[in-house]
Amino acid sequence: MIISTYPDKANAEKIARESIKARLIACVNITKVRSIYIWNGNIEEVDEFLVLFKTTKKGADVLRDFIRKNHPYEVPEIVEIAPQYVDPKYLQWLTENVDFR
Repeated sequence: MIISTYPDKANAEKIARESIKARLIACVNITKVRSIYIWNGNIEEVDEFLVLFKTTKKGADVLRDFIRKNHPYEVPEIVEIAPQYVDPKYLQWLTENVDFR
């Protein structure tokens, strides 16, 4: 799973749809969050959209590059989380639906 945040719903949904269409991911979740962080020495507080991209290990490499190239932020959040456990049936479905070339 790779997570990233976006400034608005439109950007989050656009990258989600493009990732699905390109078969880089099998599933994506989008949720509104409140982010508090340091930027240029200042504490910022903004509403953002957290995107959880679900992909395979091979898909993750391509997805990271795709996010970098299409992200509106100067420094996009790209964090990969490797699961300790994935239900075998879910993993099979995921693998069958990530098919980029």
